[in-house]
Amino acid sequence: MDAKELRAKNSAELTDELLKLRKEQFALRLQRASGQTPKPDQFGKVRRNIARVKTVLREQRKAGGEKR
Repeated sequence: MDAKELRAKNSAELTDELLKLRKEQFALRLQRASGQTPKPDQFGKVRRNIARVKTVLREQRKAGGEKR
């Protein structure tokens, strides 16, 4: 997931994407706790994607606040 792709989405789509990523993060934690071994790099990828989405959301909210 690229930041350019995220900037093309609106706030509602980004919120949905964030929810999807949080669920994926939770599922990975459950897999690890239950003894299944998910790919170790998935944890970092999901965490970075969550940070990207939150950053773009914040940028959009800040830009919207300045226009008022």
